[in-house]
Amino acid sequence: MNMPSSLPTRTRIKICGLTREQDVDAAAAAGADALGFVLYPPSPRAVTVARAAELARRLPPCVTPVLLFVNAADDLLQEAQDAVPHAIWQFHGDETPQRCAEATQQGRRAFWRAAHIPLEADAPPFDLLQFCQDYSFAQAILLDAKVAGYGGGGKAFNWSQLSTNADAHLVLSGGLTPANVGDGVRLLRERFKSLSVDVSSGVESAPGIKSADKIQTFIAAVRAADVLKPQ
Repeated sequence: MNMPSSLPTRTRIKICGLTREQDVDAAAAAGADALGFVLYPPSPRAVTVARAAELARRLPPCVTPVLLFVNAADDLLQEAQDAVPHAIWQFHGDETPQRCAEATQQGRRAFWRAAHIPLEADAPPFDLLQFCQDYSFAQAILLDAKVAGYGGGGKAFNWSQLSTNADAHLVLSGGLTPANVGDGVRLLRERFKSLSVDVSSGVESAPGIKSADKIQTFIAAVRAADVLKPQ
């Protein structure tokens, strides 16, 4: 059903890289829609599957757990499926469309696919339209800056360079903070029909340690952008 154009669009919010109970509780209480748990050992925000399951059990029914993988083997995916069966999966590495299809039974398991947008000014334009077509069975395409270590580097790419003809739910990520997320929401909501945002380092006091105040300020900035018409 189409919503009247006069009503504001509600941007969904994901807080990623949770490692502590108090941070999970603070993010859920502040109004986050999804919380992300990193199952990639090299990350400073990594948790085990057992720990992710323990933290996910604290979530109220309206908050969705998201499990982040980087080029994960089948046994890790199966362990995660058994431990947190209702989670969305986020593929954040070099997973091909074929690998994503194999791992999710052609998208019957909901998943997001991260697109790594180059930061260099002289880099070839990122073909977002082709990427969305390649991963058309993904629930969402997450837009992150291309940095060493597969994300979490606090770097923002040039949002204005994104093509506007991609037909997908997009999740803006990479270098978001309470200070800039409102600008990102207002800019991309003009260009794309369906938008979420994802933050990790921008609401931290240290890698993997979230700040309740920064989370609240971030979410308030998103909600303020939702009610303002683009200029």
